[in-house]
Amino acid sequence: MGDWKVMERWNSDRMGKQISLVRWGHFGVPVLVFPTAGGDAEEIERHKLLAHLMPLMADGRIKVYSCDSVAGQVMAAGEGTLEYRCWMFNQFQQAIAHEVVPAIQADCASPQEVIVSGASIGAFNSLALICRWPQLFRAAICMSGTFDLERFIGGFSTELFFASPLHFLPGLQGPDLDRLRQRYVFLPSGSGAWEDVGESWRAADVLGAKGVPNRVDDWGPEFEHDWPTWWQMLPTYVQQAL
Repeated sequence: MGDWKVMERWNSDRMGKQISLVRWGHFGVPVLVFPTAGGDAEEIERHKLLAHLMPLMADGRIKVYSCDSVAGQVMAAGEGTLEYRCWMFNQFQQAIAHEVVPAIQADCASPQEVIVSGASIGAFNSLALICRWPQLFRAAICMSGTFDLERFIGGFSTELFFASPLHFLPGLQGPDLDRLRQRYVFLPSGSGAWEDVGESWRAADVLGAKGVPNRVDDWGPEFEHDWPTWWQMLPTYVQQAL
């Protein structure tokens, strides 16, 4: 049996940057948890989100993975031009689908479908990935979602269109849409400080219009846009997605 925690790091030609991928656990369904906007692959451990998944890990039901939020780091730092920041989100998602997921499947020694999850900007990437590559992901858990990035990135471009599910999903057709209709998207949010459950409802409207199964849960005003909210949310929805 290998180590409980393993980190890989490589240069991604798609992004022109390094990316880290961390795995915790030995057995079970792979769960990929994205960091918040500027976070790294170990953010979920430092902020104790991983600890709240420990019972599921100890039972061998899940293995947990997380990677650097490379595009979010570029956005948070205001790096480069608007076009570069938008391009990076598209390339980051490409890197997840074509580099990170194959690394997860190799670690699992099988082509398992991944549960993808995250909070805030992590929710944005989770929704985008299941919509773009539904063959890779069995469910998406999009907590406290921020789905309109224009105000954070500073504008819009064609590259961001392809990375933004609220923009590309209305035009999705064919086999990819058929697969996506067999998946499930959870859209939980609090309505306390810094939360906007309206973002989740907006995403739900777009998904519903395309016949994609989804659910918005409003956890109420006592749940704020912060880690204690996600400590409770993520184990709840992972168990439902298994």
